[in-house]
Formats: sequence, structure tokens, C-alpha cells
Amino acid sequence: MATIVIDIHNHILPGIDDGPQTEDEAIELVKNAAAVGITHIIATPHHRNGKFNNNTSNIQYLVNKLNQQLSSQGIPVTILEGMEIQLYENLLNELTDSLLPLAGSKKYMLIELPKNHIPHFTAPIFFEMQLRGYIPIIAHPERNSIIRSDPGQLFELVNRGALVQVNASSITGANGRAKRKFALKLCKNHLVHFIASDAHHYKKRPFLLQSAYARLQRKMSPDFVEYVKQNAQHVLSGTEFHSLPPIHPK
Repeated sequence: MATIVIDIHNHILPGIDDGPQTEDEAIELVKNAAAVGITHIIATPHHRNGKFNNNTSNIQYLVNKLNQQLSSQGIPVTILEGMEIQLYENLLNELTDSLLPLAGSKKYMLIELPKNHIPHFTAPIFFEMQLRGYIPIIAHPERNSIIRSDPGQLFELVNRGALVQVNASSITGANGRAKRKFALKLCKNHLVHFIASDAHHYKKRPFLLQSAYARLQRKMSPDFVEYVKQNAQHVLSGTEFHSLPPIHPK
């Protein structure tokens, strides 16, 4: 039985954000994923980030079209729907009509925070999302300057039920030594539940998921790598899981 390897955050769909601009570029990016053993890609185009707005029906159309192209070319990767949603104040009003959970899970939603602050409405929105049966996954918090200076704020969100995804490129050091060190610190404090590629381009920002897993196996443990892999499978199946108890970063 083939091993399932899932990437829960990337920009694979052509022409709708800052990922591939053509279908050919999207196919090349999927080939890059296949070459490193990824079998399932949850497409997460940007939404409500001040530059890109994407409606659910167009994302679903592009996912189906890309899957048809992959099948016809014999590329053994399955694309699933999702969004990377920039946190905004009226998110709850559009939760069920305009926003896509990851992989049709009706549960997990990938939420991006601004780079330079944590909005005052973050915790209340996350709390209400959870009351409605959704689980927010914070995308690449290592890119947020406030969290880097005070990771205790991330701990508080995780302690209240939010989950965290760190970029593979931060683990490998492709984003610099400082982010690599910080990302590893978050892992050691059990503040990371998923590693994902955030891939955009088959040359400039490729799928580094397996390289990140290899580094984490050396710096953390094989058990931790298996933990984040299994968590991604829970997203794919729409099931809940018990996360490691978060440790407050001193």
C-alpha cells in the first residue's frame, strides 16, 4: 500500500493568486510535489488578503480541472480544495457561505494572520469558530513579527484550541537562520501541529516538505515527524485528534 503524504498549504491553482500563472506552470509544480513523494495536495489560494479574493465555486472548478489533467498525464497526485483566509473582522458572517474548509472537511480552516500584528478580534473569532464546529489552523506564525517577539501569544491561542502550521522552508532554513531557529523552538514547545510547503513555483518556491521532515527527524524525533504527518491525515479525513500539550515558551 502506497504511503500517503499530504500537503495542507500551497498555491497550486493557476491564475488566481501569486502561485502559478498558467496551467503548464501548475502541472510543473505538481510534478515537483510528486517527485518528492507527495500524494495529496490541499490547494489553498489566498482569500481576503487585500489583493486576492477567490470564490468557492471557481476554486472547486479549478481543482476538478487540474485533477482531470493530472489523471490524463498519469501524475499520481490528488488535488483537494481549500483556502488560505486572511483573518478579517467579518469572517464569521461569511463562514458557511463564502469560505472553504480544507479538503471538504467541514472542520479545518487555514487562517493567515497579518505579518506585523495580531488583530484584537483574533481570539474572539477563533472561539466562535470553534463553537460552530470549526478548527482554525494558523498559517506560518513564524512570519508574524509580534509572535516572534512574544511567542507566548501563540501559546495562548493554541491553549484555547487553535492549531498551527509552520512552513517547510522555515524548518529547512530556506527562509533564513532566524526563522529556522524560531520554527524549531515552536516545535519543541509543542506549538506546531502541521508542516506544509506553502509552495508557489516549481523553481522559486518548490515543495520542501520531505526535506523539512528529514531535518525534524534529526532535530526532534521520528515520533514528532509521524505526529505531524498523522495530523495532516486527520485534516484529510475531517477527523479530530489529540494534540501534544503546549508548553509555554520562556
